[in-house]
Amino acid sequence: MSRSLKQDLADNIKTAMKAKESARLGTLRFLQAAVKQKEVDERRELTDAEILAIIEKQVKQRRESIAAFEKAGRTETAAQEQAELAVLQEFLPKQAAPEEVNAVIEKAIAEVTRQGIEGPAAMGKVMGMVKSELAGRAEMGAISAQVKQKLAP
Repeated sequence: MSRSLKQDLADNIKTAMKAKESARLGTLRFLQAAVKQKEVDERRELTDAEILAIIEKQVKQRRESIAAFEKAGRTETAAQEQAELAVLQEFLPKQAAPEEVNAVIEKAIAEVTRQGIEGPAAMGKVMGMVKSELAGRAEMGAISAQVKQKLAP
């Protein structure tokens, strides 16, 4: 890997500062603060995978906030969260195609079935396998619903 996510983030902050993009800059600084806080807490440099997990968590928070704000009729705040979400998604890997997601789910279900695992344990095992393969490339909430539907008798 030629460039780390941390360096990419720092470069994006500099670019946003020079371009005077205050909304983008705020989102990037918030992300950088979350990364630095985790590094301070753990007293070590984070790997790209760990930084990616932080980004995924923030993306999930934004999606939940957008849904809550839209439900409450606060469209202006929802639009602001949507803009932050777009900035954060720039740091995520290219999203997996629906066909790829479906193939990964089917493969995981076949493996779990082969092992003879059923019920709630099967759901957890399948999600674990899918998450490790599609980390950062798919929305896990939607995948969870798909897996639940496919596992239903």
